[in-house]
Amino acid sequence: MAKEFANAETINYEEIDAGEALKEMTGGRGPDACIDAVGLEAHGTGLEGFYDEAKQAVRLETDRPTVLRQMMVACRKGGTLSIMGVYGGFVDKIPMGAAFNKGLTFKMGQMFGQKYMPMLLERVLEGEVDPSQVFTHRLSLDETKQGFEIFKHKKDNCIKVLLKPGL
Repeated sequence: MAKEFANAETINYEEIDAGEALKEMTGGRGPDACIDAVGLEAHGTGLEGFYDEAKQAVRLETDRPTVLRQMMVACRKGGTLSIMGVYGGFVDKIPMGAAFNKGLTFKMGQMFGQKYMPMLLERVLEGEVDPSQVFTHRLSLDETKQGFEIFKHKKDNCIKVLLKPGL
């Protein structure tokens, strides 16, 4: 979607090592900024992912910081990490030493949607942004519970569920 909406370069961390790919794309320097828009839902592959999954299974940890770790390694010296993805519990195995040595800046927190809503609605009304591309499922209000389950478990490649009265 990022490629379609903003012509942005995208990397699927499940298919390739995102850190290495980002460094390659930037001539070995690393990107100026990295964004984690997923958070705990990102699941790593290989030994790193197995480690996170095993801890989660025995309830030693709740979150899997795969993307966060890759961002910290990949980002250039003096770069910025923006964390919009949600981490609800504890995370470990974070390379804080690497982040410190690189002088990385962390920006994170809740996004206050009401602040941006007027600007976003204006862009939608002017045809600059088409939010319909985000909605993969459309259900009636009576199907709210089913819609939440579809979204929660990412059934049928769900991105967002649109609930509409009278549908």
